[in-house]
Amino acid sequence: MTPAPTTAETQPLAGFRIGVTAARKADEQAALLERRGATVVWAPALSVDPNHVDDASLRAATEEVLAEKVDMLLATTGIGMKAWLDRAEQWGLLDRLTEHLGRAEILARGPKSVGALRRRGLRELWAPESESFDDVLQHLRGRDLTGRRIVVQEHGQSLSMVAHALRRQGASVVTVTVYRVESTADPEPVFHLIDMIADRAVDAVTFTAAPAVAALMEAAGSTGRRDEVVTAFQADVVAACVGPVTAAAFEMWGVPTIYPDRSRLAAMVKQLEVELPSRRAGLAVELVGGHVLLLHGEDVLLDGVEVKLSPAPAAVLQALVANPGNVVSRQALLAMLPSGTAGSEHAVEMAVARLRSALGTRAVQTVVKRGYRLAVGP
Repeated sequence: MTPAPTTAETQPLAGFRIGVTAARKADEQAALLERRGATVVWAPALSVDPNHVDDASLRAATEEVLAEKVDMLLATTGIGMKAWLDRAEQWGLLDRLTEHLGRAEILARGPKSVGALRRRGLRELWAPESESFDDVLQHLRGRDLTGRRIVVQEHGQSLSMVAHALRRQGASVVTVTVYRVESTADPEPVFHLIDMIADRAVDAVTFTAAPAVAALMEAAGSTGRRDEVVTAFQADVVAACVGPVTAAAFEMWGVPTIYPDRSRLAAMVKQLEVELPSRRAGLAVELVGGHVLLLHGEDVLLDGVEVKLSPAPAAVLQALVANPGNVVSRQALLAMLPSGTAGSEHAVEMAVARLRSALGTRAVQTVVKRGYRLAVGP
């Protein structure tokens, strides 16, 4: 007779309190979490209808795009491309716009923007597996863009710095602002969540958009608790992001994040099912070579043997373990170092060197020009 599933198997998030900052699909996310036993605190950081389209401005930008040949289109979001092409259809400009853009080299940030393009008969030439816009830009670095006219579809926040960088490579850049993301009209739930984060009254907070990170941090600054929020995220509260683009918004604050391989809501929730119980029981990570690293509170064990770490390498290890296999930037690691540590990347390098000395030289990998990652795997 097959035994009945235990509560831990059917409700792996029972006993955990999770903050949700999403405005869109918040009900769906809350249902996924509550079905697994979590207590949900909903505090939308953005407007429930954040993607307001200014028709007049968008039409003017569209006319500017159509005025001259386009050599390259950078499509950054599915919702943005869909809204732009839908508006063009309403104006009677869709055929003209798609024909115009169809002659260009099209680079798309990820599958959602690819889907929006293909639904209108446009085909991307290239898209990064990472779904990161930084990798789109990396793809263009080193290319001679002199005289190339590039259209950049903005993703709710200004990409003026991107435009400046492309112009330095010789390009002529047109930015198309499809929508602007607006903060929530009622900030009280966000203020309440900020207090709960600072007081460690939540176990995790989920983020499905980079602007939500910025909005929460701005609100935390206005309440005077931003430093406490950052410290809580660095130590006890999990910042769970839907993908690398959202996670990148935390880098400037030195906050470690977790995010799934596929930028999907269900995948993020699934990751929390594993992450939160493992943190409560003690986190085990398999390193290269089959070594097992166990963290339980401040105790660190490698293959069952206690490892003594000084504060700086211990802080680096906490950040790397929170993102196993993922790159953590030097700036993020520097922000994690204890107060009083020399504020330079050299301090990070020294902490990493001591960590390698304790765990083995292969335990921490250097990713050139990006940072470090924990080498996980058999």
